[in-house]
Amino acid sequence: MATLGFCCVVIFSLLFVKGGQADLYGSTPPPPPDSVSGKDFPQSVLCNDPQSKCFGAQISCPSQCPSFKPSNSQGKACFVDCNSRNCEALCKRRRPNCNGIGAACYDPRFVGGDGVMFYFHGKTNEQFSLVSDVDFHINARFIGRRPQGRTRDNTWIQALGLMFGPHTLTLAANKVARWDNEVDQLVLTYDGKPLLLPPGQLSAWTAPDGRLFVERTAKFNSVTVLLHGSVEISVNAVPVTKEDDRIHKYQIPHDDCFAHLEAQFKFLRLSDQVEGVLGQTYRPGYRSPVKRGVSMPIMGGEDKYKTSSLISADCKYCIFSTPDSRTAAIKSIVLDPSMAMIDCTSKISPGHGLVCRR
Repeated sequence: MATLGFCCVVIFSLLFVKGGQADLYGSTPPPPPDSVSGKDFPQSVLCNDPQSKCFGAQISCPSQCPSFKPSNSQGKACFVDCNSRNCEALCKRRRPNCNGIGAACYDPRFVGGDGVMFYFHGKTNEQFSLVSDVDFHINARFIGRRPQGRTRDNTWIQALGLMFGPHTLTLAANKVARWDNEVDQLVLTYDGKPLLLPPGQLSAWTAPDGRLFVERTAKFNSVTVLLHGSVEISVNAVPVTKEDDRIHKYQIPHDDCFAHLEAQFKFLRLSDQVEGVLGQTYRPGYRSPVKRGVSMPIMGGEDKYKTSSLISADCKYCIFSTPDSRTAAIKSIVLDPSMAMIDCTSKISPGHGLVCRR
């Protein structure tokens, strides 16, 4: 009888864990991946929201990307959007696409919500608001150095700070002399305390209130962050490589590989007054002030978007506030997820040098 009771407890526990899996895409959670010896089998999603465009449709993943979370971290994943134009699944990598809309990579190069590429250099060891909205706020901390003979710093995004309600999440790349792909250099905190995410693809963590979800998309140095109903952030921690250093003449020292973050933001909902270096490019009617047709179109605004810390919303143009301090309703714009993530890669081109426009 004791053995039977023990078995029942074990079975109940397994069912509870399985049923409690978070949904990374904001809709009906897909079934767990079906795989045998590393082979993924096709999955599908039933669009059961009466308000969605594809209500009632069973959308299946194509053979090129049969799984929502592929067993191979280098493989493309299946993405289903029940409001997509053709009610079809898309194949995309679960890593930042530095040529896609919402990207922030390299010596910070952004692709705005309007599809226009621009650079924002910020300033070494200072923080700037990338997105400031009524419900959430995202800052970036910049690191950099000034090569001999140059008139400005080369900068990279070393950390991101996410604020929502009374909560904060930070992601940062460790300072290291030599890069090792088999060593995790991502450091995360939640509400000021260390967030320990065990190594391994698909290792995940969910905030106590269920609103925030963090998942590894590779064994080390790659994660996806989902703030339900607001934003999904794909992040890689990477070094400045010797090839980058040779091409751009950064003059990287031997004791620091300037580990930094590559990120891509997929916004699920924004107000029509959204601010920030990147956020402003999603406003209705926004017209980019950057010069077209030049090799490095520069976006200014350091004075408008500088914040006092990684988790402060005190820039001149910041509009984020805690729920208790809000006094006026602001019209929201629901974004089409299909325009927020663009895969510019192909079999013959990695997508470098492309400018993606919607």
